[in-house]
Order: sequence, then C-alpha cells, then structure tokens
Amino acid sequence: MTVHIGAEPGDIAETVLMPGDPYRAKWAAETFLKDAVCINKVRGMLGFTGTWNGHRVTIQGSGMGMPSLSIYANELIKEYGAKTLIRIGSAGGMVPKVGIRDLVLAMTATTMGSPSNGIFRELNYSPCADWSLLRAAAEIGEKRGAKVHVGGIYSSDTFYDERSDLNEQMVRHGVLAVEMEAAELYTLAARHGVRALAILTISDHLQTGEALPSSERETSFGDMVEIALGAAFGV
Repeated sequence: MTVHIGAEPGDIAETVLMPGDPYRAKWAAETFLKDAVCINKVRGMLGFTGTWNGHRVTIQGSGMGMPSLSIYANELIKEYGAKTLIRIGSAGGMVPKVGIRDLVLAMTATTMGSPSNGIFRELNYSPCADWSLLRAAAEIGEKRGAKVHVGGIYSSDTFYDERSDLNEQMVRHGVLAVEMEAAELYTLAARHGVRALAILTISDHLQTGEALPSSERETSFGDMVEIALGAAFGV
C-alpha cells in the first residue's frame, strides 16, 4: 500500500490504463475487463484489475491535472512496478480538422508548467510518447476505421483558461488538442524508463463551441479503450 493507492503487492498489473475520472475507470473495467476486481478506493480514486484477452490490466483513475496524475503515476511505477501507462481521456479540439469524437494520439505534449519543472530549471524539456505504443495505436485505429490524428497536444494546468492569444499561437503551430495530464505522464515515463501514451477523445472544441453531452461521453470512449488495450499488447 502507498499513501494514495490501497492495493496490496501484486494487485496491480504491469499495464495500467489511466482515465482521469475514477467512474470512467469503473465503466471501462466493467465493460472491457474480465473478472475485474476493485483494488483501490482511497480518496474515491477507484482502481480495478482484471484481464483482457488473457492479459492482466489495471485501470486506475488519475484525477484532474498534472499534480494529481504525478502522484498516481509515481506510485504505480516506483511502488507497484508498472511498465506501460496509457492515459485514456478527453480533450478539447484546437484545430478545424479535429472534430468531436475524433481520437488524438499525442506524439508530444507542450506545457507551460508541470510538477517536473523544478527539475529542469531553465531547460525546456520536450516530453514525447513511446514510439512502439504510438505506432501500434495508429495502426489499430486505422484498421478500426476510427478518425485518428497524430501530433502535438498542449497540457494545460488551467481549466478555465483566458489566454486567447496563447491559443491562437498554438493553433498557428498545429497543436491538435488541449488536455491537462499528458506532459507530466510522458516526463515521468522518460525518467523511469517505462512506456507511456495518451489517447484522447475530443469531447469539445475550442473554436466551434461544440461539446458532447455528459450522457454520451462514456459511451463515445469505447474506441479509445480498445485501441489502448490493443496497443499495449501488440494485438
């Protein structure tokens, strides 16, 4: 057990999917895993371990924002031996070609600030996805007929952002989407020598104002979960 995860040694698989919402973790475990067992309830941040096509998988909520994800990812890697961490979450579309319900595979993740900034000091470190996971996810998405975009995203530490000038520059430079966790996940993965990828479903759009109603968000995320599982195990 750790401060934030109540699982016992051996309860957590080497492959971990990390949605921000703990109830999305519950939905994904009940929908996609066989014999899923709840292995964490600390602070209501639910985690489940089961099997998918014979492979052990843990789906653990990470909370909202990079500081929260950093806590869970650190403990999963350092205390429970996680080797592959895939964020499955929602994001806001930033460029016209990315539409509602589309999937974005984050090749890189730009950020203004993260819990790791203090380590790098004046260096602008560029965190990126694991290539094997990224390539596999792109190939699986194409085979499934999903509308998949691969490129850079922005990990923000502010949900109610009022920097329209900054958004304009990101759009100008081809940033596909904005979310709040991937940059720190990629940085921690690089630091500890594990694999990481963020697979994101576009739930709203900064330019058009479109948004998925809350009732459709869970059911629209099925492709993302299946692509994540397939990429993790090379299926």
